[in-house]
Amino acid sequence: MTAPARAHQHCPPFAQLDALERLRVGACAPTDPTLPIADEVRDAAQRHGLEVVDPEGVPIARFPAEQIGSSGATGTPEWLGNGSPRPYERLYLSPAQVRSTVDADALTVVVDRRLNRTDTAEIRSLADGRPILLLVLSGPTMSPYTRGVTLLRRSLEVAKSLTDAGVVAVPLDPKIAATDPALQDEVVSAYAPGKLAWLGAHTTGLPGSQTMHGAGDSGGLVLFFTGLSGSGKSTVARAVREAILEEDGRPVSILDGDVVRRHLSAGLTFSPEDRETNIRRIGWVAAEIAYHGGAAICSPIAPYDSTRKAVRAMATDRGGDFVLVHVSTPVEECARRDRKGLYAKAMAGEITDFTGVNAPYEAPADAELDLDTSSISVEQARDRVLDLLRERGHLADGSQPEWSI
Repeated sequence: MTAPARAHQHCPPFAQLDALERLRVGACAPTDPTLPIADEVRDAAQRHGLEVVDPEGVPIARFPAEQIGSSGATGTPEWLGNGSPRPYERLYLSPAQVRSTVDADALTVVVDRRLNRTDTAEIRSLADGRPILLLVLSGPTMSPYTRGVTLLRRSLEVAKSLTDAGVVAVPLDPKIAATDPALQDEVVSAYAPGKLAWLGAHTTGLPGSQTMHGAGDSGGLVLFFTGLSGSGKSTVARAVREAILEEDGRPVSILDGDVVRRHLSAGLTFSPEDRETNIRRIGWVAAEIAYHGGAAICSPIAPYDSTRKAVRAMATDRGGDFVLVHVSTPVEECARRDRKGLYAKAMAGEITDFTGVNAPYEAPADAELDLDTSSISVEQARDRVLDLLRERGHLADGSQPEWSI
């Protein structure tokens, strides 16, 4: 007897996992689609159904094949169980649990940024003796090093300083809440048992931007340099790493092409297939570092656009910020600098599949920064990268890096 085909397994990005969690606990109604999915996932799911798993591979929900439409999975899935435990798991109550345990006269204060002393005084004044519920928008929730964990930690400290106060975590990212007021109102209303209050500094802009650093959800960073051999990408990457270490002392992992090939990718050739495998391995390690709130600097040649896009997806799906820097130094300058004589050998036909000579290099159209080291110094290139990281919130304006987690 032939066993029935197993549903296609899929781990969505953090924001989509949180959306499913809100639906599961009754904090909001299904959207259309419930779960957006890419074409390649949709095609497999339409044949066998879709099983949603968390980053640790724990099954969360199942959509049968008939619920897979042209834009994604629709309707309410079959719930398979809870995902992997999160930091402060005990604080993630359903709206029904909150309303059954919290006094109906309580003041619910929505927390979408790190609380300070002024906030604490305002909360105490607004409560006027009533019980207090600090409702913390703590998404994304599937990474242990997100801003939400910082908000929950600080909110628990504030609750201890108040009389009759408790904390509840809500699987909603403050950034998403700020850009979708209707969703924010629906979720908050589901939880709030009584009077609702927003703190005085609440705005409709990016919540908490003064204390939450980094464009990624985890606070982690993948800084990815790409360019021809001899372009200067490794030199600039090391200069950026050294500047961060000297100013702040925090560790930054650097994944250089040559070093990775000797260890992580030993045995691979320079065929197109093996090159893609090498870059994907680098991307996976870097994404894991960012997932845990760290910073990884990568400097492989990475000649193929599709592979670089795959690495970007790995990093962002794991909650990190991906910054692509194209070191666009012309091939003539790269060949002039070549101390190993590789360009000369490639031009003489002694080396095949050499990028820029007899193998293609696909220049990125989606780079956040372009650097030509034939016209600027290493120091100037380094400073441009550091300026970009400051603009994206990864470095403080005073040049002190703040990898907030």
